[in-house]
This record gives sequence, C-alpha cells and structure tokens, in this order.
Amino acid sequence: MPLTIRDLQNYKHQGRIITALTAWDALSGAWVEASGCDVALVGDSLAMVSLGHATTLPISLEAMVHHTQAVGRSIQRPLLVADLPFLSYQCGAEQAVAAAGRFLKETPCQAVKLEGAEPETMAVINRLVRTGIPVMGHLGLTPQSVHCLGWGRQARSAPAQEQLRQKALDLQQQGCFALVLEHVPAVLASELRRELKIPVLGIGAGPDCDGQILVTADLLGLTPSQPPFAKPRLQGATMFKQALQDWCHEQRHQEQTTPPPTASNPPTPGC
Repeated sequence: MPLTIRDLQNYKHQGRIITALTAWDALSGAWVEASGCDVALVGDSLAMVSLGHATTLPISLEAMVHHTQAVGRSIQRPLLVADLPFLSYQCGAEQAVAAAGRFLKETPCQAVKLEGAEPETMAVINRLVRTGIPVMGHLGLTPQSVHCLGWGRQARSAPAQEQLRQKALDLQQQGCFALVLEHVPAVLASELRRELKIPVLGIGAGPDCDGQILVTADLLGLTPSQPPFAKPRLQGATMFKQALQDWCHEQRHQEQTTPPPTASNPPTPGC
C-alpha cells in the first residue's frame, strides 16, 4: 500500500526521519521505488536534469503531467508528489485548481508542491486545500524565483530569517501538510522543525529536520554541476560514460567471426 500524508505526519510525531527523492521518468521512478524512500517527488528540476534547460522555468504543465504519469508507472510505496510548474498557479486560484486537479485526475499523484508564501500564493493554497488537493509548501531557495533570488543560500540575516519563519507558520495555517526548506541556515531549519506541527523536509538546510529530500541525479553524480549541499554518493556520470565507451571500443575491435558481405552475397534484410 502507498504511504499517505497521515503516515508522514505520524512519522514526525514518532521522530522517524522521512526520506524523499526526485524522479523524472519510469526508470528513475523504479530507482526511487527500490530505494525504500517515503516520498517520490516529480520535481520541476526535471527541466534541468532531464530536458537540458538552464532553469526550471521552461517546463510546461503538459510536460509535468506527462512525466508524472511515467514516474507513476514505477511507484508503489512512496507518497507521489508533483511540482506545479511556473505560471500554473501564479495567475489566480481558478487556474491553479485546474492545473493541480490534472495531477490528481490524470496521474497517481496524491499531492502537489508549490513555491513561496506571498499573499497571492496563500490564497491559492487555501483554495486548493479547500478543494481537496493536498499541498506541500516550499521556502528558502525557490528555483522558480531564480532571477530574483539567485541560487545562493537564503535567509542569511536575522530579519530575513524571521520573515521566513512567519511564512512557514502561515503555510501551516493555510493547510500545507509538509514544508520543504531549501538552502537555508541549519539553525533556522532546526528551530522550525520544533515549532511547526507539519513535517519539515530539508535540502541543504542541515541535518536537524524531520526528513531530507534530494534530487536523485545529484545523489548519483549524474548532473554536470553539483549543488554545494548535495554530495554525490558515486561518480555516476563518469562511470556510465566509461561503460558506454568501453562497449563501443569492444565492438569496434572484436575479431569478426564471419566475413563481411560482398556484392555477390548481399546481407539478408533484418526485421
């Protein structure tokens, strides 16, 4: 049976660490399923990891639904969550409900994640939750705001930390069932873990969170550029490239067991 939102909330109360990984297709979904993690996130990071974009902004709603469907074919146990892409929820509650509803109607997804806590976003979250669509919040480094905030650590000053703290409380008040804190000071994340009743999942937010979430491709060393807070467990890109190069080299240099075809003895067409 797949995990539920209530399971994650119980894990927090039990002091059990929650693990979350991203997936972008059926193959990566199978890796995540095999890992035994608790949450599978189809993040809009797939725009960079899988589609080669420089930011997460270009990914469309159609593409996110398509990739979530693919991941869903491999996921059984983890809670499946999908990112709402840029401009699918920033243009009003009606459009946001329609976008988020597609994930619950057309994929096995059980919840959506969105970034920020501005007044307009709060109104959207309130509407989604009242509609019956579970929402995971996301504060700190929010990639959809990269042109305003950049890729660096967020909430460095005391006023900025207090502002983020209040936003986290507001997200909980609006009904978010969990919160991702990305690239913020560890002390702030630790304080929020204790203050909030909902699970706090950190990514580059120190070890003292209710759980940790990472981009699977970063963890496996498959991305060209590693975030400073995601140390790869293996050099996957180098290993894969070497294996493929070795195979090509072997094929080109193996001794041929049959003579090459001649004009009088043409090859038989394959299927």
